[in-house]
Amino acid sequence: MSLFKSLAVKPWERKGIIGGLRPEGAFDTSPEKVGLSYFLVIASVVFSLFMVSYVIRMELPDWQPLSEPGQLWANTLLLILSSVLFQWTRNIVSSDKPRNLMTAFFGAGLFAILFIAGQLMTWGNLQEGGFYLTSNPANAFYYLLTGLHAVHLLGGLWVWSKGAIRLLSGAEAKDLRLSVELCTLYWHFLLVVWLILFAFLANT
Repeated sequence: MSLFKSLAVKPWERKGIIGGLRPEGAFDTSPEKVGLSYFLVIASVVFSLFMVSYVIRMELPDWQPLSEPGQLWANTLLLILSSVLFQWTRNIVSSDKPRNLMTAFFGAGLFAILFIAGQLMTWGNLQEGGFYLTSNPANAFYYLLTGLHAVHLLGGLWVWSKGAIRLLSGAEAKDLRLSVELCTLYWHFLLVVWLILFAFLANT
């Protein structure tokens, strides 16, 4: 019987520290952070592939570069402010001092919503100027890349809205720590992606 017990032992599930290591599947990182990290890697690959396709497609003779809409500068500032406010929110929940928590958290979401509104305005102005999706490959790629980024931001706003509801329901700062950390990481990622896209579109 003792032989069967020995064979059934799973040493990797034992608790404690062995030789300075923590073998009990023991990572301090939460499953949500691991999942978000995988998603960000996949999203990075997707954006990279579209940008590579952009470069390849622009070599063909029917490509007519789209002038950079001036509204994009204002939109970029809005997204930067949103990311800064999310970082402020993260600092607040990490210090367990809830002062200004609602201002920072709701301000971050508000500027992100204004960014989306600014993008919609930019698309509308392009349509009024005759720069339609199907009129030129450069136009199509502009709408594709900026639209893909906006969709990712809308997904982040959905997660933000859940945190906003919890905050309005009386949740404490420590209860929102994980949600805020995930949102902050995601917003920083989307800001970096947008800055790369903006620079890419403005210089090609």
